[in-house]
Amino acid sequence: MKEVSKKGNHRNSERFSTGIGVLMATLGSAVGLGNIWKFPYLTGSNGGAAFLIVYIICTILVGFPILVAEHMLGRKGRGDAVSTFENVAPKSAWWVIGASGILAAFLIMAFYTEVAGWVFAYVFKSFGSGLLSTDPEVTSSIFASLVSNPVQSLIWQWIVLAVVGAIIMLGVAKGIEGTTKRLLPILALLLIIIGIRSITLPGAGQGLSFLFKPDFSKITAPVILTAMGLAFFKLSIGMGCMLTYGSYYSEDQNIPKNAARVVAADLTVSILAGIAIFPAVFSFGFEPAAGTQLLFITIPSVFASMPLGGVFMVAFFLLTAFAAIGAMISLVEVVVAFLVNRTKLGRKKSTLITVVSMAVVGSLAALSNSTMANVTVFGKTFFDLYDYVSSNILLPVGGLMIAIFATWVWGWPRFKEALSNNGALANEGVLKAVYNILKFVSPVLVAIILLTGLNIVHI
Repeated sequence: MKEVSKKGNHRNSERFSTGIGVLMATLGSAVGLGNIWKFPYLTGSNGGAAFLIVYIICTILVGFPILVAEHMLGRKGRGDAVSTFENVAPKSAWWVIGASGILAAFLIMAFYTEVAGWVFAYVFKSFGSGLLSTDPEVTSSIFASLVSNPVQSLIWQWIVLAVVGAIIMLGVAKGIEGTTKRLLPILALLLIIIGIRSITLPGAGQGLSFLFKPDFSKITAPVILTAMGLAFFKLSIGMGCMLTYGSYYSEDQNIPKNAARVVAADLTVSILAGIAIFPAVFSFGFEPAAGTQLLFITIPSVFASMPLGGVFMVAFFLLTAFAAIGAMISLVEVVVAFLVNRTKLGRKKSTLITVVSMAVVGSLAALSNSTMANVTVFGKTFFDLYDYVSSNILLPVGGLMIAIFATWVWGWPRFKEALSNNGALANEGVLKAVYNILKFVSPVLVAIILLTGLNIVHI
């Protein structure tokens, strides 16, 4: 369903049905494989605790205020990522921010679905006993055999897209909200159980030291850039997701409070994942800088060393698959919402077109570890290229432009009015703090890191 504004720009009329549904759907976008898969392997590859500290700072000074701004603009614009800016800034070029977000969401899905496919495959693999091993060579070979098989890679990616597409077709309240609010609490509980087991392993203290005892000499410009990109990726900002979800918020929703809860929960889940993985990494002799395979070679070893490990492993990968679905729902919804608002196709046809297009483009990433492993662009496989362009270019650029628009263009009066719900909330002190960080701190940090990452500026 949709309605058209007086200026002719499309506005959606779908809404989240409950307050807890708002929180869980937003969390479902923010909490996913970024926490359980990407955070641990990037932390392991970038110095451990030092990277964690930089990541937390990036989240507070950049991620949180931009998240607030996206929700604010989304609710005010009541449209897809492009229509939002056409509605809040008519007859201007600011709609390009939304277009950039749609492109970012599409590229992220192109490689993210492949990782989700690995998780789906591991759900079925975990029913057997082959995964239950504490030998790094065994778990590494199982993962290698999966990703190097082009047929399996494509099939699992397509299965993932089919599942996500089916949920999207159900709509906002039934599909997105209903799926995420039931599964996230169970995943968090299971992570706690795994973490407790992991820290009781012999030599676990070394892994905890790696995660929580910083070596500040590890902090370099590339490390900061990576932490910034992860903050954007994990909070789903700069990719149109939070603009789109903001358009589903009710007028009485306390946006800053909800955003703070999302950030706190996101950081908590990431740290829980780190506690679950790094003690096991050092206990079993794995390499913390193992890269994208870290989750898949480490977690089976944890379960192999605990009672009922097979049962817990099935539950873990099943819930991780659901967490991945929650994040992917928001990414696909960005593109679907745009098509629904701009065409007469309707939600089902728009979803089908989006999913098929993602399958075609994503197949290049799915084959990056097999038949197209030697095909590179700028020295990167398609998997790495999609990741780099989205995480290190499109998301920071989108976040930078949103920060500038929300403060320097929109200004304090409208910022305050929108986030105080027209004066209904007594939160002016909080809003001033968020506004000033968003106006003076976030843009500078994002610009410096972006230019450094592109080798335009050297520090």
